[in-house]
Amino acid sequence: MSDARLAQLLEQAELTSLTPDALERFDCYLDLLLKWNSRLNLTAIRDPETILRRHFVECIQCAQALPKIESPTLLDFGSGAGLPGIPIAICRPEIRVTLAESQRKKAAFLREAVRTLALSAEVFDGRVENMPEDRCFDVVTLRAVDRMREACETASSRLNPGGWMVVFSTSEAKLELKQVLPSILWLHEIRSVGLDQGLLLLGQRPRPAR
Repeated sequence: MSDARLAQLLEQAELTSLTPDALERFDCYLDLLLKWNSRLNLTAIRDPETILRRHFVECIQCAQALPKIESPTLLDFGSGAGLPGIPIAICRPEIRVTLAESQRKKAAFLREAVRTLALSAEVFDGRVENMPEDRCFDVVTLRAVDRMREACETASSRLNPGGWMVVFSTSEAKLELKQVLPSILWLHEIRSVGLDQGLLLLGQRPRPAR
């Protein structure tokens, strides 16, 4: 029944409804999270209802807020349990998602999720700093990563010109974030549907002047 409950929560949040196939994949994703969370600390939240409300709906909101880009690539920095990268891959199958996770056990979970859900996504098992220097993306997402300040600085170096950085932040943290990344033009600020003080910040790396 989680797919029906998720559809209800999306309607309450005034978000676009999902296809039956997408809802079914979220149902399977929830089952995987609960199964693997019994062995790994993928998320501190273990109640299915709270996972739907706190994790899934917020990440679906992010997927729907992403700008339209032709043949887009996306890096989910410090993907962990696959949030928001897996929901984005489910909701926006035209986006080629890379889930970057340095902890091997979590990376193993991500590979299993990508395989089971038949997603157009890949897993990078390592630190983003160790990616080939020329590996850049149209979108980089960061959600609940360790050492957010340093992570944002590293993430910005992986953006293509004109690329978008998407950060799950809070009202208190947004000013510091804008100071850390003065080169990013923060164009959109969306109130999170999953957290009272949460914000979804979307910033763009300017294209070089011709």
